[in-house]
Amino acid sequence: MEDVTEMSETRASPNQPFENCTNVKSGNKKTDINYGIDDVPPWYLCIFMALQHYLTMIGAIVSIPFILTPALCMAEDDPARGSIISTMIFVTGIVTLLQTSFGCRLPIVQGGTISFLVPTLAILSLPEWKCPAQNVLDGMSKPERTELWQVRMRELSGAIAVSALFQVVVGYGGIIGSMLKYVTPLTIVPTVSLVGLSLFENAATAASQHWGIAAGTILMMTVYSQLLGNLQVPMIVWRKTGGFQIVWCYLFKLFPVLLTISIMWAVCGILTATDTFPPGHPARTDVKIKILQDSSWFRIPYPGQWGLPTVSLAGVLGMLAGVLACTVESISYYPTTSRMCGAPPPPLHAINRGIGTEGLGTVLAGLWGSGNGTNTFGENVGAIGVTKVGSRRVIQWAAVIMIIQGVVGKFGAVFVIIPEPVVGGIFCIMFGMIAAFGLSALQYINLNSARNLYILGFSMFFPLVLSRWMSHHSDAIKTGSDIFDSVITVLLSTTILVGGGLGCLLDNIIPGTSEERGLEAWAKEMALTDETPEDDETGRTTYVPNTFDFPIGMDTLRRWKWTSYLPFSPTYKPNQRWWYCKKE
Repeated sequence: MEDVTEMSETRASPNQPFENCTNVKSGNKKTDINYGIDDVPPWYLCIFMALQHYLTMIGAIVSIPFILTPALCMAEDDPARGSIISTMIFVTGIVTLLQTSFGCRLPIVQGGTISFLVPTLAILSLPEWKCPAQNVLDGMSKPERTELWQVRMRELSGAIAVSALFQVVVGYGGIIGSMLKYVTPLTIVPTVSLVGLSLFENAATAASQHWGIAAGTILMMTVYSQLLGNLQVPMIVWRKTGGFQIVWCYLFKLFPVLLTISIMWAVCGILTATDTFPPGHPARTDVKIKILQDSSWFRIPYPGQWGLPTVSLAGVLGMLAGVLACTVESISYYPTTSRMCGAPPPPLHAINRGIGTEGLGTVLAGLWGSGNGTNTFGENVGAIGVTKVGSRRVIQWAAVIMIIQGVVGKFGAVFVIIPEPVVGGIFCIMFGMIAAFGLSALQYINLNSARNLYILGFSMFFPLVLSRWMSHHSDAIKTGSDIFDSVITVLLSTTILVGGGLGCLLDNIIPGTSEERGLEAWAKEMALTDETPEDDETGRTTYVPNTFDFPIGMDTLRRWKWTSYLPFSPTYKPNQRWWYCKKE
């Protein structure tokens, strides 16, 4: 009989953090990553790495309802606050699973975004939606108070769902793909970089709750991800064939975020138990314990849970600003994410599908009553850069965790009570990574060109100046129409939209050579190929499975020749349009 207690030893290679895990598959770019986009890590590693992405996005998602609910005139002790949080995370899981499986198929998380929160607050500040005076609120009965915030939520739900149809049309209709020739490196740099730079106040607010804990988080994250990345740690596993085995893996390279949060959370727990932190201090682990106590065990969110959504022109036009900002931001993230996870440049049909699916996800978020839309999470893009894990399967596992958490309220509430300074320390690194990845597109342009330096400097600095001024003068726009006032205010307050728009406009109107603008190098990076089958020497049609193909149904799509005219089909040929189709 085989002795299952006998141990054998297996060491990982630097490019294989775990003994039985493969590195980047052939056909993908060779980059310094642990798992490429098509790689499938063992399920137990997937769960831990998916948990990292969950922890990365949970702080950003949970912060949105806490800002939103007071503007909805919701009572502080209303248990529906937890239901809104669960709904947002539940929808995030569904849309992320849809995006990674049938959308752009990049390992990205689709969730709530500040881009929608800005127009939301602008809409709720209109005279008809402002909260009554506090003495009026105190005199309301519980049903009246509930109807007060739900009527506002229904207004937001309708505005979000209808405005997102614009994204659905331009995505699935192929309009976005046709605009890509105008999205140059000098458009990408300010758009992506300003996402990280614009969030410095959010990171500073969280980290400043206790700079000691935040600094410890930053230091530990740096040590784990940058200094101890090549240190192998022994782990004991059991297999049917060999019994117990010692396997050496790169633990710190795979789980820097999870290890950092866990250890710093435990440190805060010890300091809380010893009353080092005074009661109510943001670094205490029990300061948000009421969220855990008030959360229900099981609750399945459903469309229209707050009533039938309503639609108004003011709401739709206001939310359209958020949709436009999210569209520009996501287009910028696609090639960046693809490059980080070792995938080829996303083809035209994948970009079309990605934007269309994002719009569809925002429609679902509106109908479900999350009070927000969906957008590519920059925090999770940054997590890929830190962990070097770009596997699509890991993100799909993360989506499953989100769906489960959206149903099991207590499970998600556990992560909501992470001390705020710990989250602030993580944000300091993640937002910096996002800004750095945006700046990496400068490698394609000529930085000795005065033209390029002018466009770069102005498109990055001026949006910060304008947004700061708008935040202090929100009532400066006076067109005579509250609708257009709110739309213009939101547009001018969105740094990524202003920066990307300026970069795109100036780069396309100021004279410059293709080499100077980086168009030649960028064309190779954003090579849009139709990746259609070709005939081999025997006359038979051959086809190589592609990273951005659907996981199922590809044989059927290839048989249906007319699908090559659909901008969102993996068989799409960019050089063809339906009006060129002739009868044989």
